[in-house]
Amino acid sequence: MTATLQAPAKTRRQVFPFTAIVGQEEMKLALLLNVIDPKIGGVMIMGDRGTGKSTTIRALADLLPEIEVVEGDPFNSDPNDADLMSDEVRQKVEQNEPISTVKKKVQMIDLPLGATEDRVCGTIDIEKALSDGVKAFEPGLLAKANRGILYVDEVNLLDDHLVDVLLDSAAGGWNTVEREGISIRHPAQFVMVGSGNPEEGELRPQLLDRFGMHAEIRTVKEPDLRVQIVEQRAEFDGNPNEFSDKYSDQQIAMQDKIVQAQQLLPSVTMDYDLRVKISEICSELDVDGLRGDIVTNRAAKAIAALEGRTEVTVDDIRRVIVLCLRHRLRKDPLESIDSGYKVEKSVARVFGLELEE
Repeated sequence: MTATLQAPAKTRRQVFPFTAIVGQEEMKLALLLNVIDPKIGGVMIMGDRGTGKSTTIRALADLLPEIEVVEGDPFNSDPNDADLMSDEVRQKVEQNEPISTVKKKVQMIDLPLGATEDRVCGTIDIEKALSDGVKAFEPGLLAKANRGILYVDEVNLLDDHLVDVLLDSAAGGWNTVEREGISIRHPAQFVMVGSGNPEEGELRPQLLDRFGMHAEIRTVKEPDLRVQIVEQRAEFDGNPNEFSDKYSDQQIAMQDKIVQAQQLLPSVTMDYDLRVKISEICSELDVDGLRGDIVTNRAAKAIAALEGRTEVTVDDIRRVIVLCLRHRLRKDPLESIDSGYKVEKSVARVFGLELEE
């Protein structure tokens, strides 16, 4: 009898609270900005092993507010946004058919290293299509990731072709599967987060450039902080519910902050002069293409929205520009990624600021 009563409490696995994570500010900021504006284009997190990359990403997904989805739809279709609807749902909406909806936690999908393209994109059952005359589509991980977060650990060990497929879907917001003359497409808008250890090799510059931001994380060196992290982890593992309760107010406050920032984002503006200076920095650093300019503009607006402001400041740009540009300076695949010094030096010159030590 006791076991029956305890079961419901265990139905939802506790996740380490986002607001309890110590340090790694660069990674946390990059993730928050991408959640506020998914069009930034995802985050590549490179750093030492055992620095809490997976823990932080899971914590962020758990923190996000629930979203409204069409019940029984494998693509997490949005009942109100045509760009986030499957074709089937869109047809129902156009024909004014009733649609039932449910609230659902934002999905965080883990992409296993050995995943095949069929597993990622989905497959079409040709036999069923030919015999029954229906488009028999088996959704893949991109379908599940729609309106959520797709996490690829050790992305630098993933097949280049597969990384290309993921980044194409993330950029275009749609996944198309074609086989034997049958074509199926569905919405696939997600925040792509890749992580890896530089010791195991870097991504090719062409693929790295496709990620909106690049965060570097290092092992915490201060003994006091290390002890605090170890003690926190032990406390959480010992009693997850009690530990999470201590941070519930901070979690709710952060969730509200994210929702308000998402609502405020469309009304955030940036002076023409600041936009010119961003492009001047990109040009001075010889950044290929215009992706660096676009992402820096978006990230600066997102950080202003996160802080509840509608006007971008020079400080906003200074805080995000290294994250947006450092991985775009590498022309040779054998070069290592700039720590950010070159970018900071250029920012200081263009904006007439003191270079921070």
